[in-house]
Amino acid sequence: MTNTRDDVDSVEIQEWLEALASVLEYEGPDRARFIIEQLITNASHSGVKMAGTAAITTPYCNTIPVDQQPVYPGDLELEKRIEAINRWNAIGMVLRAKKNAGGVGGHLSSYASIATLYEVGLNHFFHGATQDTPGDLVYFQGHSAEGNYARAFLEGRLSEKNLINFRQEVNGEGVSSYPHPWLMPTFWQFATVSLGLGALQAIYQARFLKYLENRKLIAANDRKVWLFCGDGEMDEPESIAGLSLAVREELDNIIYIVNCNLQRLDGLVRGNSKVIQELERLFHGAGWNVIKVLWDSKWDALFAKDKKGLLVKRLNECVDGDLQNAYVRGGAYTREFLCGDNAELQALFADLSDADIAQLNRGGHDSLKIYAAYAAAAKHKGQPTAILVQSVKGYGLGAGAESRNVAHNQLEMTEAELKAFHERFKLPFANDNLESLSFYKPAENSPELQYLHAQRKKLQGYLPARQSISHPLTTPDLAAFDTVLQGTGDRTMSTTMVLGRIFNVLLKDPNISSRIVPIFSDEVRTFGLEGLFRQIGIYSHVGQLYLPEDKEQLLYYRESQDGQVLEEGITEAGCMASWIAAATSYATHHVPMIPFFTYYSMFGFQRVGDFIWAAADMRARGFLIGATAGRTTLEGEGLQHQDGSSLLAAACVPNCRAYDPAFGYEMAVIIQHGLREMYQQEHDVFYYITAMNEKYVQPAMPKEIEEGIIKGMYLFKVANTGKLKVQLLGGGAILREVIAAAELLETDFGVTADIWSVTSFNELRREGIGLQREHMFAPETTQKQSYLQQCLQDHAGPVIAATDYIRSYADQIRPFISRSYTVLGTDGFGRSDTRERLRHFFEVDRYHIVVAALYALAKEDALPASKVTAALKKYNIDPEKPNPVTV
Repeated sequence: MTNTRDDVDSVEIQEWLEALASVLEYEGPDRARFIIEQLITNASHSGVKMAGTAAITTPYCNTIPVDQQPVYPGDLELEKRIEAINRWNAIGMVLRAKKNAGGVGGHLSSYASIATLYEVGLNHFFHGATQDTPGDLVYFQGHSAEGNYARAFLEGRLSEKNLINFRQEVNGEGVSSYPHPWLMPTFWQFATVSLGLGALQAIYQARFLKYLENRKLIAANDRKVWLFCGDGEMDEPESIAGLSLAVREELDNIIYIVNCNLQRLDGLVRGNSKVIQELERLFHGAGWNVIKVLWDSKWDALFAKDKKGLLVKRLNECVDGDLQNAYVRGGAYTREFLCGDNAELQALFADLSDADIAQLNRGGHDSLKIYAAYAAAAKHKGQPTAILVQSVKGYGLGAGAESRNVAHNQLEMTEAELKAFHERFKLPFANDNLESLSFYKPAENSPELQYLHAQRKKLQGYLPARQSISHPLTTPDLAAFDTVLQGTGDRTMSTTMVLGRIFNVLLKDPNISSRIVPIFSDEVRTFGLEGLFRQIGIYSHVGQLYLPEDKEQLLYYRESQDGQVLEEGITEAGCMASWIAAATSYATHHVPMIPFFTYYSMFGFQRVGDFIWAAADMRARGFLIGATAGRTTLEGEGLQHQDGSSLLAAACVPNCRAYDPAFGYEMAVIIQHGLREMYQQEHDVFYYITAMNEKYVQPAMPKEIEEGIIKGMYLFKVANTGKLKVQLLGGGAILREVIAAAELLETDFGVTADIWSVTSFNELRREGIGLQREHMFAPETTQKQSYLQQCLQDHAGPVIAATDYIRSYADQIRPFISRSYTVLGTDGFGRSDTRERLRHFFEVDRYHIVVAALYALAKEDALPASKVTAALKKYNIDPEKPNPVTV
């Protein structure tokens, strides 16, 4: 196709085009590509600028020419029949659920547009897993789950009862609305329905696969990561966040399939432009290999006749809104829309009736075109591949939905639409039973099922499927952490520095050292953990191609191909994607890995909470370390950095065990217990542990407190005998203020205090509500005491709790305390200042703890209120100072 705009010498242009045609004919496309790349490079070096997007956008037609399409290896007729049955059963699931279960809903249009993409892959490309060989990793599009269930029904992996109970899981016989490994632990591998998360996970999963290979933890293999997502989903930042990583890491093991049905939930993705061209620019610009599958085989003859490229030119000019409108309005409209008053285009379509033109379809529904794209992508080396497929949303669902703006919300089909569907897809059963929406399954000896099983046997098993094969690890005993348990003597040390000591223990353990995966977004030096650079190296798939400027230093920046540290750059989302890949490696790769993602705690649950929730769904096992935790421990950083809520957010995740250790021995006990629970006992939980950068003397571990640390609290210090007594609870950064407050109470006011270190208000609450439920369901049995109640039963006085988090964190246990309970916390916005001033501002320092304890006693008439006033005056606390919650 020649663009003659501003052309002053058309003969010269023709000579160049003829030269290109000659190279293509006699030397092939690879040589032509090389020559063009050389021309572009030399032009760029000479100062020639490429106009617009010419360098990264190709014409609006299929990338793979007809003469380069491979021979299709399957039985197309049988595959079409299987696909039609799947389509019917998927429709039946949704419609029956809506009809019989009070409108539990479902999606019809997403699977309708993606079905052929799935079927070609499942019949010819997606390898399943065996006991010995993990298969391909397929991130199925979340909103298309019905199609996966329909196919699993034909395969005999799901029953009719499962399908009848679609989206009705409470009775234990249903299947989940979307891919949820927590609810279907032998079926789904990946949680993908939260838009964009599957895309970023897939890219980092592909990189983690290379990481395992380069570290010789698995054998080199040709496993692929296949990702399916929608064109509307590409607007999510996470969908495109990993594109440059995939190129930089040369991830030729990932195939990124964007199903471009041109529509999102309410309307067009890009009504006024072309989303596929935009995505091509995006992927090409990032350095991906891009394959476009836009038109089905019926278009081939038209493109072959179009010697001047007029049809392609016209398709380049129209926007997505035009394409949608033309598809809806049929053949006559499409003829007029494409040809207009152009005689040459009219001649091109002259041999086609309006009905013929209406049958010109999009490439996403043509197995031949899809197979060619998958085959080319699977063979491509050195680059990741993106396949941009044009399809029709609601394909086959009838005129009321197909390619219409309302397609996503269609949850019903009329009898006429069901009959039209039956006829269109040639379903192998009588149409007089359509209203019953009965599922259809051919006999086991039918050609359809024999073919389906044979194809999956060639590919080693069924998908989706999750294999969690038991591979328990031998984890270290607590004694291995003796250097941490003994404390630091007179030396001061932060719990983040303690974490470094714990890493040293783990990395010397012969059983698990190779399985440790330290992950950082950046700021390893900020956390004081740069010793890991020298000790185990930073992973790089190419090693270290430069001489680091700090090579002469002991802790220089060392990258290596077998490096163990994943330092991802400034991307918490990318780190979480890597952490998920490592934390689920026990199932996806049959190699249990032990990831520690260490990050600014404020940028964890708050910034990437959706990834953490997805990790919980996927039964992740590993450690999240919220460093520089708390609202007053991070001096000078201010509102956006100081964390006062992550532990409360962690309480919302059912299988997250969250702890806030004040001392190094507490951290060691928690990590050792977590290793045993997750990797020896193989429980599907993960741990969130805070770490602070405040340095103080780390005491030695008292005797027989390990169980209390894990359950959530233990008695740190017993009070001296006295008439007036309180119970002081503290955790993490504020425990030392609680200890100091106890001394002030006794010396200044004669009040004694038992001191409790609370490592987890979350765990105390979890046990408490469990017992509460047990009592409610067995009201006539003896009521048990919670662990918290057992701890406090022989310790008199009101209870005061202070933490570096908002009051709601410590307030979780209020229902299980049957006496006065006062909570201090850091509600409000953070700000920059010293730790001492911040704690005074948020009213969690030792002086405010004393005032709170005295006030609790005064409310019980144990001492006069004047004592509280005296304390306010003694400690220079201004009663008129602004409330930190509101300033």
